[in-house]
Amino acid sequence: MALSPTNSFIATSQPISQGAEAKVYKATLGSTPILIKHRFNKQYRHPSLDASLTRARVAGEARALLKCLRSGVNVPGIRMVDASEGVLGLEWIDGQSIRKLLPGAEPEDDDDDEELDVTAESLEEYDLSLEDLMGLVGTEIAKMHLTDIIHGDLTTSNMMLRHPGRTGLPTSLYLIDFGLSYVSGLVEDKAVDLYVLERAFSSTHPESEPLFASVLKAYETKMGKEWVAVKRRLDDVRLRGRKRSMVG
Repeated sequence: MALSPTNSFIATSQPISQGAEAKVYKATLGSTPILIKHRFNKQYRHPSLDASLTRARVAGEARALLKCLRSGVNVPGIRMVDASEGVLGLEWIDGQSIRKLLPGAEPEDDDDDEELDVTAESLEEYDLSLEDLMGLVGTEIAKMHLTDIIHGDLTTSNMMLRHPGRTGLPTSLYLIDFGLSYVSGLVEDKAVDLYVLERAFSSTHPESEPLFASVLKAYETKMGKEWVAVKRRLDDVRLRGRKRSMVG
């Protein structure tokens, strides 16, 4: 059976990574590099249910990104959408994940000590201090929450810093991977989003945990009067998290 145009396009793209839900590729649209996120078929689900869920999740991620873009949140631009094939094409961000740039990161399966040394030093290439970087993180999350978008998976792996030297553009922080995002104005959901990131800091960047205070400081400044309610709920979420840890 002949491949669809979208699947033919994917077949000529360069694989980058694969998760439980999607494969990621680097492709070229015209002369412009883009990122392709392909939600592949799940054999364990009924075909009609799988197709319906895939369409809904691709469309939902695209809507969240569009809402962020219209509100000035730094997220990748949308370059193509084929919900029926489970494909989302996004702007290629030439840079590095925040996880790789922060010192003291716990190694991933494909990391080694030499690679960690190189990436820890590379923050200097962006002409940013760690304090400045944390400020960018807090500001972008606040901009997203003011738009009532909940990311759902805030980790330092889901944040990219655009490289100024390779792109000729200013250093900018981008929030990426909105596969679990949703729309909500609830203070509880925003607090949980922050708590997920706080836990990511403590588990992935044990030496950088105090820097999370700088994230919250920038978040508070951008959120303005809405911060009081979020902070109160974040304290409640932290307390519930500690209680769960105590009882196992």
